Amino acid sequence: MLNILITNDDGINSAGLITLAQAISKIANVTVVAPDRERSATAHAITMHKPLRVEKSDIPGCKALGYKVNGTPSDCVKLALEALLDSEPDMVLSGINRGANLGTDVIYSGTVSAAIEGALSGVPAIALSVAARGNVEFDYAAEFAKRLCQQISKKNFPKDTLLNVNIPFTKQEKIAGIAVTHLGTIRYKNSFERRTDPRGKVYYWLAGEAIEDINDKGSDVWAVKNNFISITPILLDLTKYDIIDTIREWNLEL
Repeated sequence: MLNILITNDDGINSAGLITLAQAISKIANVTVVAPDRERSATAHAITMHKPLRVEKSDIPGCKALGYKVNGTPSDCVKLALEALLDSEPDMVLSGINRGANLGTDVIYSGTVSAAIEGALSGVPAIALSVAARGNVEFDYAAEFAKRLCQQISKKNFPKDTLLNVNIPFTKQEKIAGIAVTHLGTIRYKNSFERRTDPRGKVYYWLAGEAIEDINDKGSDVWAVKNNFISITPILLDLTKYDIIDTIREWNLEL
């Protein structure tokens, strides 16, 4: 039986995580190590200047062993792999996130960063998100995640890679299929709203309108807009190899 570690960035009490743990516990021994509260958009932050505290936590509807941590998603995976688990898991799952993690937004995502932490440690890792907010149903996404884990467990998972999975929020019969994609592009306009507090002091609220390149066929943004489940392999090496020789030709001096 598989041993699977589950985490997220929406917090240990989130419906997405609980639904995922319930589904995955049917095929694996599940340990949940997740933040004690929402830690969205924390990217790959880790805690260095205060202690990490861990408490056991029940996961409703399944026998998963649960721990809540007063840290970030990356803290949770790092702590699980290096201190809490008796042995390395077969897989790390992060999610199911409420809201998509597409394109350039993966840079900021706590969900994706938790999966990155697993990949950094050599453990196959998958980030899972549903492309909707508000009253999100996670049942179909969790069942898909279960089937995906069963299939992937029989494959040779690429080293230093994670899979970023985004599932359209639509009826199951409207899912067009699975698309293996590249990261698309999302930009924001009017990102900061200027406000004034009751004491007359100015502050800024980060918001903004997303501008998605939906015409980039084969991207994760395009796939989800067309009701495909997007699976994007993400490599941890950020080196832009094609310009190394160009930079060398600059002959930079001390």
